Amino acid sequence: MPWPSTARRRDDGELEVGGVGVGDLAAEHGTPAYVLDEADFRARARAYRQAFEAAFEQVGAGVDVYYAGKALLTVAVARWATQEGLRVDTASGGELAVALRAGVPGAAIGLHGNNKADEEILAALDAGVGRIIVDSRVEIDRVADLAAARGVVAPVMLRVTTGVHAGGHEYISTAHEDQKFGLSVTAGDDGGTSPALAALEAIVARPELELLGIHSHIGSQILDPSGFEAAARVVLRLRADLAERTGVVVEEVDLGGGYGIAYLPTDEALEPSPVARDVAEAVAAVCSELSMPLPRFSIEPGRAIVGPAGLTLYTVGTVKPVTVSGGSADDETFTRLYVSVDGGMSDNIRPALYGADYHAELVGRSSDAAKVLARVVGKHCESGDIVVHEVVLPSDVRAGDLLAVAATGAYGRSMASNYNALTRPPVVAAADGASRVLVRRETVEDLLALDLG
Repeated sequence: MPWPSTARRRDDGELEVGGVGVGDLAAEHGTPAYVLDEADFRARARAYRQAFEAAFEQVGAGVDVYYAGKALLTVAVARWATQEGLRVDTASGGELAVALRAGVPGAAIGLHGNNKADEEILAALDAGVGRIIVDSRVEIDRVADLAAARGVVAPVMLRVTTGVHAGGHEYISTAHEDQKFGLSVTAGDDGGTSPALAALEAIVARPELELLGIHSHIGSQILDPSGFEAAARVVLRLRADLAERTGVVVEEVDLGGGYGIAYLPTDEALEPSPVARDVAEAVAAVCSELSMPLPRFSIEPGRAIVGPAGLTLYTVGTVKPVTVSGGSADDETFTRLYVSVDGGMSDNIRPALYGADYHAELVGRSSDAAKVLARVVGKHCESGDIVVHEVVLPSDVRAGDLLAVAATGAYGRSMASNYNALTRPPVVAAADGASRVLVRRETVEDLLALDLG
């Protein structure tokens, strides 16, 4: 099921999360609001760390689990991740600043990005981050030059594209060749050195850089774990090629993230233990075939930890039945109930951006009314402002009802906007029968303070 692990229905049908009823959450914090189940987040973080540590220990390798902060990064979330033994990946100077404010040690932070500004690289160097993931040949020299100016040696990994395609939408499959991330492991038309291998050799040649290892990320919302094994095989062969050419054996390999979650009641999420076991056994076999020592590995779950831990709580406004026809005389007409809520694409852009599917339920009360086909829509001036494309709701849903959309912990708040000058919702944590605000709701005064006229 896509709901947080502590979510349950009370006798009157009201949903509670972390021991707090949604009615109390709405009364205290307003709607829309992002609600995070702290216990659920922590449990999922521990599950990934423990599963991968156990599996890789069985094959004689170490592993680090990095929380991918791009899914959702607040000061509290970064602290939770660190307290559960995870490190933190950041993808911008802003995310780096959040992690540092949370007290995450610099050595436990990674910095990603295909187009890092000099200021971001310098901030990472000054913070002593554990690794900077370089994404292009030109960035190799930029990081080296900036490190030289600071009088430090920069620890770097090289991001490569393995050609292993995984994930849902084209925009979240990140290992195919025709996209912006990384360097290809495939040799050019002349059959010479691949861009990835040439870049690794360029890093080795710069004394201002310490080559920690090779980084791969194959996509997002991955439900077939075989992609991780295939990508690992490609990366480990690249590692062996570098060792043969230069004598340098890189000590780390990062296999990225992208572990899929359940968005709908019928979905099956990836479970960390079997994935960890399969990947660990696969990488051990490949290293044996290549007569290479096992490196230290790392992974980067983000959505898999925070996605199911979150929901978005809305208040229903306009409810409107719409008669829908297929457009030809042979098509049957049907009625779809359009349920408008007090948020929309500004707090969850993924349905409009990716066609992402979500599940919604009436959560403030029970209902014995007949179920009808519904579409949950937002209040923005866009016909594509759809929150849930298709869901079955009670026919008596009405203005003032509380409605929740499940599994919005990842990429809701982090991709939110002020479209139509709507203010962004708060992030509220629920645990042990109490709630607290992690990120406050924006106000119109906040928006106007930025507008200098």
